[in-house]
Amino acid sequence: MPHFQGAFTIAEAAEWIGPELVISDWLELDQQQVTAFGKLTNHHHWLHLDPDRSAADGPFGGTIAQGFLMLDFIIHFTDQTGLRPADSAFNLNYGLDKVRFIQPVPVGVGFRLRDRIGLAAVSHRDDGRCLMKTTHTLEVEDLPGTAVYAEWLSLWTPNAAT
Repeated sequence: MPHFQGAFTIAEAAEWIGPELVISDWLELDQQQVTAFGKLTNHHHWLHLDPDRSAADGPFGGTIAQGFLMLDFIIHFTDQTGLRPADSAFNLNYGLDKVRFIQPVPVGVGFRLRDRIGLAAVSHRDDGRCLMKTTHTLEVEDLPGTAVYAEWLSLWTPNAAT
């Protein structure tokens, strides 16, 4: 397999199927962001939004990040690593094949996560678009193991098709 250098085209995407392609930079999160996500999505559970009650009554010593918040960062990490075909106009979120919230993610000082991304499958369509499945293994600094694993499907549209 050739060495990935941060750019590929839709036509050559299948060449990159295999193990991990990129590792994102660390992304810092804090309680304010976790709370904002909870309010935005109308998920007001104290386990995510109330640090005092979570510390006193919860099993994790404090609040934990919502699984769907963690999942939502997949798009950020894809953009941040440049793992988009160079010749694409845009992509559409096509869904997820597999998602596992493997362990709770405590929110605290220095809470940072990153994504290890691989390309698992490529399916070219007659109209020039391409369905790609990427694998995302989210890890949290100082938390052993994987926090979230996801297989994301995105439908890429080439520049010429817009």
